[in-house]
Order: sequence, then C-alpha cells, then structure tokens
Amino acid sequence: MESIKKIIKNYYLMVGAFFLIWITFFDSNDLYSQYSLARKLDNLNADKAYYLEKIEEVKEDREELLSNPNLLEKFAREKYLMKKPTEDLYVVVETAEE
Repeated sequence: MESIKKIIKNYYLMVGAFFLIWITFFDSNDLYSQYSLARKLDNLNADKAYYLEKIEEVKEDREELLSNPNLLEKFAREKYLMKKPTEDLYVVVETAEE
C-alpha cells in the first residue's frame, strides 16, 4: 500500500503518464491519425506504381504508332472511328447475353 502511494505522489511519473495519454488519444497526431495516414500513403504509393506502369505502356504504344503509318491509321480507325471521305462507317456493338 505504501508503494502505491509513493507511485501516485511521484510528480514525474504522473506528468509522464498524462503526456502519454494525451499523445495517444487527444493530440491531433494521435495513433489513429498516424495509422490512417500510413494506410493512405501506402494506397497512394500503389496508385503511383500503377500509373507509372501505365505511362510506360503509353510511351511504348506511342513509339510504335509513330514508327508505323499503317498501324497509326488502324489505331485512328478503331479508337477514334475516323474514316476516309468515300467510306461508310458501321459500328457493331456486341451485347452480353445472360
């Protein structure tokens, strides 16, 4: 019983415990906020890796298209539905059957 009173009366221990509780639960940089920010950072890094991969794919496609005029024409016809003035364009859309 005497040792408990000694611990409670210890000023440094009480201030340290108060500080630890304050930092853990009440501060603007509490543990939950830090955990949320770490998860958000992980998600953003994953998105960054995905977009860097997509950028590389687009650069490769661009180099391929600029080096081959026939492929450029095919790409323009398929992707942007471009046509020559004397042609008719028909778009066939496949529907998913259940």
